Amino acid sequence: QVQLVESGGGLMQAGGSLRLSCAASGRTFSLYTMAWFRQAPGKEREFVAGINKSGQTTRHADSVKGRFAISRDNAKNTVYLQMNSLKPEDSAVYYCAASERLFSIHTTYDYWGQGTQVTVSS
Repeated sequence: QVQLVESGGGLMQAGGSLRLSCAASGRTFSLYTMAWFRQAPGKEREFVAGINKSGQTTRHADSVKGRFAISRDNAKNTVYLQMNSLKPEDSAVYYCAASERLFSIHTTYDYWGQGTQVTVSS
């Protein structure tokens, strides 16, 4: 199993930037496909970005494409989400997730962090 702990959330004005981190512990980090999801109040959880085990392949939701970037450092057992040009609609709890499956649009995730709140004011 893998344990995930997110950090880096907070309050930011629109147009600003934040970088979320997700530190993993347990099994070898490079065995896991990683992703970020978010959930706003009253809305379903949605995929934000994902990255394959080596870090060479990424995918971002259309709503964040060009503004957010997922990356990982397997030596540090950490996945990141760089968020630029933040908008109020980006406000949500952001969750880190891991899967032992290969990375694709159909990947399901079995391990989740506790989430970190991101609030963007207008």
